[in-house]
Amino acid sequence: MNTILASASPRRRELIKLIDENVKFISADVDETVPQAVNTEDAPEFLACKKALAVAKEYKNDLVIGCDTSVIIDNIILGKPKDDNDAYNMLKLLSGRNHKVITGCCIVKDGKTLSFSCISEVKFYDLSDCQIREYVNTGECSDKAGAYGIQGKGSLLVEKIYGDYFNIVGLPVSMLNRYIKSFVGEK
Repeated sequence: MNTILASASPRRRELIKLIDENVKFISADVDETVPQAVNTEDAPEFLACKKALAVAKEYKNDLVIGCDTSVIIDNIILGKPKDDNDAYNMLKLLSGRNHKVITGCCIVKDGKTLSFSCISEVKFYDLSDCQIREYVNTGECSDKAGAYGIQGKGSLLVEKIYGDYFNIVGLPVSMLNRYIKSFVGEK
């Protein structure tokens, strides 16, 4: 049995190796539109399942893991910014406030599915316009949900975190490892 991560995220690809060094990577090409009937906080788990199930159709004998991370504030999902102006607006919204980072995970093996979400909370410092522009100019925020990466220079924006740091990066490795072991029957 192989372990497959259905994700293109370089951060997830690095973190999953803490669980399984021989993991294979297959990006899931799925429509990431979330139906309106799905609650905002359930969206990451919904998308994680969609990704895992799409890849599992082709790899029936393998353990497939799908993941999706959302940054949520005021019941709004902040995705990856479209441009620097969008990134600036997202960071301005997050400035001085708490927001949730939710990673949904889905494990599929032999037609069985197990999914869960990990929720962490992040508090940003009050950021000046200059600080926001300085961070946006690093280019680091362009491919990250919520327009920041806590594992890079985005860490300088963060006052506190509550919960799992790795969840904020994009993969709650400890929780995922425990779910995988219980799913496949290991102790």
